[in-house]
Amino acid sequence: MWDDEHVRPTLVIVDDHADFRASARALLEAEGFEVVGEAADSVSAFEAVEELRPQVVLLDIQLPGLDGFAIAEKLGGTPDPPAVVLISSRDAKTYGSRLEMSSVRGFLPKSGLSGKALATLLG
Repeated sequence: MWDDEHVRPTLVIVDDHADFRASARALLEAEGFEVVGEAADSVSAFEAVEELRPQVVLLDIQLPGLDGFAIAEKLGGTPDPPAVVLISSRDAKTYGSRLEMSSVRGFLPKSGLSGKALATLLG
């Protein structure tokens, strides 16, 4: 997907399920993304973003503690914020206006995650 003229986008995956993080990492790396870190909750997500400065954060909505919407809002207020793409095992309709009103780059269902779908959202 990414050729030599393009830098591979750096990405942090935030999800409380280690198996999902591992499979998403393998899939996205195979499709041209550089996964620079993973996090399982809000605290480790903020630490990873501050330390690694990824271009993209793939962020699960349903997390222990702060949910993905709250994390995305806080990340949006940081200097040079990453693009945030929310993910969930639930359908977008579940989140309704919260999703529409958020400042995230987009939403992907976990079942539809692919490098191509993510690249499309990132433009």
